[in-house]
Amino acid sequence: MRIAVATENGQVAQHFGRCQEYTLFDVENGQIRSKVVIPNPGHQPGFLPRYLAEKGADCIIAGGMGPSAQDLFAAQGIKTVIGASGPVDEVVKAYLSGNLALGPGACEHGGN
Repeated sequence: MRIAVATENGQVAQHFGRCQEYTLFDVENGQIRSKVVIPNPGHQPGFLPRYLAEKGADCIIAGGMGPSAQDLFAAQGIKTVIGASGPVDEVVKAYLSGNLALGPGACEHGGN
């Protein structure tokens, strides 16, 4: 499994599409095997779900994401986990252990 986390300064970014970068975690048997950070190639409607699918993501964790983006990720077979916050490593470990606390996750920014 590959988990993508929208990342800003080592923390879960509040907006999946406008983050600085994505941290990709490769997970095997519930354990993190590797991690790589890739730059955000740019926010364009519909692009990032395809891009992250091409990178092998099965799941994306972010602070916020609108319903249209959630639908686009679902169309790519990528599970969305929204409402997360905190250091990316800790968030992924909490997610894997089933202990990730989530807050509100919708983002409002004028229709994007």
